[in-house]
Amino acid sequence: MSGQGAEPGTITDTKPQGSPQNGSSAGQVKVSTKDSSFEQYLAAEDVDLSKLRTCAWTGIPDKVRSPVWQVLIGYLPTKRSRRQQTLDRKRKEYFDCLPRYYDSSLAGRSEEDQKTLKQILLDVPRTNPGMPLFHNEEVRRSLERILYIWAVKHPASGYVQGMNELVTPFYVVFLAHHTSAGDLEEACAKDVSAESVELLNSIEADTYWCLTKLLDGIQDHYTFSQPGLQRMIFKLQGIVQRIDLSLFNHLQKHEVKFVQFAFRWMNCLLVREMKLRSIVRLWDTYLAEENGGFDSFHVYVCSALLVTWSHELQEKPFQDLMVFLQDIPTQDWGVEDIEEILGQAFILKSLFDQSPSHLG
Repeated sequence: MSGQGAEPGTITDTKPQGSPQNGSSAGQVKVSTKDSSFEQYLAAEDVDLSKLRTCAWTGIPDKVRSPVWQVLIGYLPTKRSRRQQTLDRKRKEYFDCLPRYYDSSLAGRSEEDQKTLKQILLDVPRTNPGMPLFHNEEVRRSLERILYIWAVKHPASGYVQGMNELVTPFYVVFLAHHTSAGDLEEACAKDVSAESVELLNSIEADTYWCLTKLLDGIQDHYTFSQPGLQRMIFKLQGIVQRIDLSLFNHLQKHEVKFVQFAFRWMNCLLVREMKLRSIVRLWDTYLAEENGGFDSFHVYVCSALLVTWSHELQEKPFQDLMVFLQDIPTQDWGVEDIEEILGQAFILKSLFDQSPSHLG
């Protein structure tokens, strides 16, 4: 992993049972064995969610990730016999919305809806600009429809910049499942113009419903004044103060406010900070967490991430600190680096989750 960890005695000198062991989990498990485990869980008439979560926490093999994510997030039912019926019904329900909400003329929309659509049309071309898949016009239209339909059906928050980033992991994982046996890199570079309209429609609808499930769990991140994000940033600050006081004091000395760099970490769930492969691995674990994977556990991940560069950060003045924190060096990270961060986050959760008063 790039950078140096925190001093011994904070969060890096022990590993609890059940957490990744410095890359010794998913990356080194025999893929065929792990594939077989997931396939057995999915083939059961009624999935044992507890066992599925335990297995998914340490990473999901590419070729089974799509259905596992859809079960874990609550889009697909645990009962196998009901899954296809659910898919058919939900996909139809999504496309039945389009004539009413999306296909109307601009003049037929409210002023607020026009404003929303214009912002989405600005943001979608900026989404993952380094990935060929998201240069495709049909993919961009899909993202526009997904985000606009979600926004008009959720007026309490509406569309907030950053939501466009949260669509991409779902879209790529589902596309990969249908076109490249789960291979994410192949899907990211794919020219989808040769794919059937029916297939792309299915991916779009599934992405919409899974994004909806995700945002339903963190909606106060996007309502007025974004209280959920403020809570997460405050919690991050408290954790860092407890586990790495010297780093915390250095940031305070140079008047670095946590909101200046951590707002985007929380708002976009690190999607802008890491490669898609790393984000997908994080989301395997977030979805496996029974509660708060994209909320409280994400804060522990961000805490572990920040103290990874404690030594480097403590040598930097304000301007260099801000440059570093707004472009953290994760582009060369592999799965083993992400799993080390997840292992440290697991320890932080075990230390602080039941004792929030310790963060006061």
